[in-house]
Amino acid sequence: MNNKYSPGNLVRYRNRDWMVLPSNEDNILLVKPLGGSDEETTGIFMPLAKDIETVEKASFKEPTPNQIGNFETAKLLYNASRLSLRNAAGPFRSMGKLSFRPRSYQVVPLVMALKQDVTRLLIADDVGIGKTIEALLIIKELIERGEIKKFAVICPPHLCEQWQQELKDKLDIDAEIIRSSTASRLDRMVPDDRSVFYHVPYQVISVDYIKTDKRRGIFLNDCPELVVVDEAHTCALPKGASSKNQQQRYNLIHDIAANKNRHLVLLTATPHSGKDEEFLSLLGLLNPSFRQLNFEQLEQADRRKIAQYFIQRKRENIRRWLNEDTLFPERDSKEVAFTLSEDTKAFYNQLVAFARGISDVKTDNENTRLLRSWAAIALIKGAMSSPAMAQEMLANRHAKLTLEEELTEISTDAVENTLFEENDFGVDFSRSDLLNAVDYRTAELEGLTKLLKQAEFLNENTETDFKIKHTIDLIRKWLKEGFQPIIFCHYIATAKYVEEKLKEVLPKNVLVQAITSELADEQRKEEIGRMGEQEKRVLVATDCLSEGINLQDHFNAVLHYDLPWNPNRIEQREGRVDRFGQASKDIKTYMLYGENNPMDKFILEVLIRKVREIQKSIGVTIPIGENNKSLMTELTQKILKTASETEQLILFAEDKIRIDNELEMARKKGENLRSIFAQESVDAEAIKKDLQEVDEAIGDPKVVENFTVFALQSLGASVISDFDGYKVQTTNLPKHLQISLLSKTEKLKGKTEVKIAFNSPTPKGYQYIGRNHRFVEQLCHYIVSNAFEEKGNSYGLARTSVIQTESVQSKTTLVMFRVRNVVKEVRSKNESVAEEMYLWGYRENGNILQDIDFETSNKLLNESIPLSNMSIEQQQQILTLELNSFENKKDAFIEIATQRADRLVEAHGRFKTLIGGRSYEKSTPVLPPDVMGVYILLPKPKSLF
Repeated sequence: MNNKYSPGNLVRYRNRDWMVLPSNEDNILLVKPLGGSDEETTGIFMPLAKDIETVEKASFKEPTPNQIGNFETAKLLYNASRLSLRNAAGPFRSMGKLSFRPRSYQVVPLVMALKQDVTRLLIADDVGIGKTIEALLIIKELIERGEIKKFAVICPPHLCEQWQQELKDKLDIDAEIIRSSTASRLDRMVPDDRSVFYHVPYQVISVDYIKTDKRRGIFLNDCPELVVVDEAHTCALPKGASSKNQQQRYNLIHDIAANKNRHLVLLTATPHSGKDEEFLSLLGLLNPSFRQLNFEQLEQADRRKIAQYFIQRKRENIRRWLNEDTLFPERDSKEVAFTLSEDTKAFYNQLVAFARGISDVKTDNENTRLLRSWAAIALIKGAMSSPAMAQEMLANRHAKLTLEEELTEISTDAVENTLFEENDFGVDFSRSDLLNAVDYRTAELEGLTKLLKQAEFLNENTETDFKIKHTIDLIRKWLKEGFQPIIFCHYIATAKYVEEKLKEVLPKNVLVQAITSELADEQRKEEIGRMGEQEKRVLVATDCLSEGINLQDHFNAVLHYDLPWNPNRIEQREGRVDRFGQASKDIKTYMLYGENNPMDKFILEVLIRKVREIQKSIGVTIPIGENNKSLMTELTQKILKTASETEQLILFAEDKIRIDNELEMARKKGENLRSIFAQESVDAEAIKKDLQEVDEAIGDPKVVENFTVFALQSLGASVISDFDGYKVQTTNLPKHLQISLLSKTEKLKGKTEVKIAFNSPTPKGYQYIGRNHRFVEQLCHYIVSNAFEEKGNSYGLARTSVIQTESVQSKTTLVMFRVRNVVKEVRSKNESVAEEMYLWGYRENGNILQDIDFETSNKLLNESIPLSNMSIEQQQQILTLELNSFENKKDAFIEIATQRADRLVEAHGRFKTLIGGRSYEKSTPVLPPDVMGVYILLPKPKSLF
């Protein structure tokens, strides 16, 4: 810290005024241009500066009578000044540097993080609530508090670009993606023999790239202070886990967590798969003592301790949070029944009979029995999806391996996870390899040939497929109603089949595209972006798009073409569009099922409906029994062992009672867990109050909108309001403002009109303008710098003004202050300079100064209407007298700054109570406060008659 120049004070350097910032180096003076951006922050090496360019103390220039302007523009200066502030006063340091305004419920995890000396959190809010935003808040707050300088986000490969974009859009942080495709380029940029993890401060890393033993060791050597893990449930460790993939992921996060001083945030919407061991493995990453807990016998002390680390909230709680507009769409959910055609039903029955036959072979070899059973299940599941899938599986049986070779390559866990959709990570290829591996008898080979011919017939004769017929009718209806649907299929072959059939019947102006795991992660994102440019679009997707990736910008309806065998997959699929940030007020989520298909009926009636009923009751995802695989294995085995549909339905009815009991136990467990983790103890009102004060200090989205529109009009731009936002004609704007507002595409096309909106989610075709948008930042600086011209400015921007108005009964003076306070945290000794704009006013009654509070001053500034134009000479004369009297009012100005410092201390005290820990030394005001503007309001002259 340089002791000669205190933080918050002003200096003159290179013919410019700068504000001194806290510095940890004695010889370095850290400064930022007054009214400038953080990007312009400069370090001055003082031992050299005194010989080359001197640094002198400076004082803020007060308004002069020559800076008179139109009183209406005074609020432009006020809003431009507060919108340009980045180091906002208040306990949350990061709020001025966010490109969005968080909802108060999204601040709760941040409060939990700040309660801890080292942040360790598992955030498991419902799908679509905003876990990414909650993590971003924690990242930015820890950076602004000086607690971290580097961080890493570890996520599945297909989410890397999404995280990179979110960091840029919402925090203006340029993060590097680190994975196989980028590693060579990044390594070439490294200047020495240290790893890329050492040199890159902000990292988004593919978990599959970093999990190997070699790379894990390199990463751990240079691991950042904060690590965020997305889709953390994929890193849990099941009891007796044999999957090398899952073990590697868990070992990676376990080793990261081993450093007790490292901040760790885990994100997942499905923390509890149904096995306590997996859930405890995640909790144990936050606190090793949690690994030994028993949820059936939790003591109250254990509950309180876990609640410090874990938060899981249902959507209904969020909807009611402080009665805020939480922007969740209304969901229209329906089940759509269809009847299998006679041809399809006959094929299904013969297929089941064949599957029963190959699985019912007497053998003492357990591997042979397992393999035949798997092949039978895979065949039934694939054929239920579509005729194309059935044909593909039956036609692909020729590349036969020997039984011994196959059994050494096929993992029991991998096969069962794929078939029963437990942690299958969106696998969408067929398991025809299981059919190939069976050592068929002659009669069985003949049966396969017959089934293949039937599948080919069904695939060529679409009129027999009532499932696709219902789909076409529904999609036509949705498109007519203005919806943009996603059709989720389980298999690649089915997705291509649905894509082909839709293209045959839908108009040419409707873009229909299938996106599956055949495309790389980057290609999927590119194709989705391309689809979003089309007015009418239908996405046919497999479950490779059902987790993590956000699709709400371009789609607002989901059709489940294939019923998932794991009911939790439904919520994952629907969560792609039913989430925070969905622009549509209404969305649709429909499920197709075969009314005369025993498997569909069982999955729908026994599993999906019951699970949804429970989820609606307790609000969070529940596990299906202790093991979904065992339940579905039992079900498929009964289908294989019963000869008729009637027998199957009887057995299903018997199972329903037992399964209902299992699900009831799951419901009770879910309620018990939710009661621990809902975090209802956090004081909502305290968070709300702090956010409202931040809004007032730096401007909320409505202020951004009003300021931007008024400023554009004042600068001569044409601004036309429409239903979703505004159309702006940029021709008359200064060139640098045009460049910052028009997109690259618009500039290349020579366009001068742009559509802008200030609400998030942003309507399609509009550019979102937030307080940290580069255009708003440059517009604010332009307004302020013009207003500060010594001899006035061509736009009539008012740093001073005198008006006559009916709003006052006696002479009233409004003073616009910029107040700075230096805040020091006791524990870390970190200092920061907090800034805010403040309005104050006074009336003089003889020698007595009567204060006018902020609310009244703000109202007068925004609502006072000038009665007539006073001459410049009259205004200058009145202003000269008033400004000359300011020397006698310095004590009052200092009192204002001191009161604001005390208010900041009060906010920090309230915050300390909220987080139960960290304390701050008293905020020190930088005196005197900057006088940005002075406005004199005179009463309407009394009539002489």
